[in-house]
Amino acid sequence: MAIGTPFHPRVEPLCHSYDWTQWSGYLVVSSYSDFVQPEYAAIRNSAALIDVSPLYKYEVSGRDAAALMDRIITQHADAMAVGQVVYTPWLDGDGKVRQEGTVFRLAEDTFMVAAAEPAFHWIRANGRGYDVALRDRSTELAALSLQGPHSRAILSQLCGEGVSELVFFHATQAHLAGAEVMVSRTGYTGDLGYEIWIGTQDALTVWDALLEVGRQWQIMPCGLTAMDIARVEAGFILIGVDYTSSEFAHIDEDKVSPYEIGLGWTVKLDKGNFVGRNALLRERERADPPRRLVGLEIDWQPLEDVFMARDLMPDLPMTVCREPVPVYSGGAQVGRASSRVWSKRLKKYLALATVRTAAATLGAELEMEVTVQYERCRVPAKVVKPAFFRPERMRA
Repeated sequence: MAIGTPFHPRVEPLCHSYDWTQWSGYLVVSSYSDFVQPEYAAIRNSAALIDVSPLYKYEVSGRDAAALMDRIITQHADAMAVGQVVYTPWLDGDGKVRQEGTVFRLAEDTFMVAAAEPAFHWIRANGRGYDVALRDRSTELAALSLQGPHSRAILSQLCGEGVSELVFFHATQAHLAGAEVMVSRTGYTGDLGYEIWIGTQDALTVWDALLEVGRQWQIMPCGLTAMDIARVEAGFILIGVDYTSSEFAHIDEDKVSPYEIGLGWTVKLDKGNFVGRNALLRERERADPPRRLVGLEIDWQPLEDVFMARDLMPDLPMTVCREPVPVYSGGAQVGRASSRVWSKRLKKYLALATVRTAAATLGAELEMEVTVQYERCRVPAKVVKPAFFRPERMRA
């Protein structure tokens, strides 16, 4: 039976829609009201406060902490500065992605791994023989994502200038309303934003302080549905939707390497051995991976045409649709679109898709399936970089 997060006493009275998502055994708000657009607008125009407490949080400490982290992730852990954060996948022995997440270097000998799915036993299995201590802090730490153009102003007023000077993908300790927290310049919306990691005993105090100070900047509690729209616009992948973890794949065809899902830039083959490295070296000997993750843009007019041909107004998903649909080139299926949504900000139908490499050239004209009045139709879809919306303030 799912339980509430540490913020449940605050979010439950605000969730007028009764629209909840079960995530890792917790109830998290999908949308506070029947209309998600105000919450999405807060992410892009003011500030949104999102409960992401169900993330798994693992602390790795000890003399060999950096060595173990370098064994299990594709990024170069030993080269990380204290306070630095990296985004990274971790792989199985065949070089296929088990999961991706963020890794924080808290001290010379201490790291924290934040992940959407469990990874404790896998880290522990790979840590045999290393002088490390592994601690599951998932239930000890609550987490809030504060996203939007005014997020920096809100945190600066609460925590001081030290937080406002925090650079992209770095973290620092701070005091917020009397609570000791960790603040990181990270997020899942592709906008200016922070994540705040809080001892569960202080969760409600921090929530109240953020909403009180943020009122002057039109802060709004925001559910996972609005964040999902923002992450597609930013071109961020989601486990179980845009790729299948090799841990749960039923067939080999469903397993992917980091090069196939746009994460090749996270792979540091020159750092020494890590789980899956030999398989990736063999893969790199080929000219290209067999498939790639791309962005697709579908303009309004072709959509209007196929709907109006049946005397219907276009019916496009205002929230992210995760049911995959085929993608075609020259009449043959070349892949599938996974996450897709109508972006009111960009006025385009957007999709993340995995297609054969030959069809993944930027600017290529493909076709994506849409269903109109129970009939399968195809509309032109242009291949673009998956980062549909990445404002400069995201890294500022």
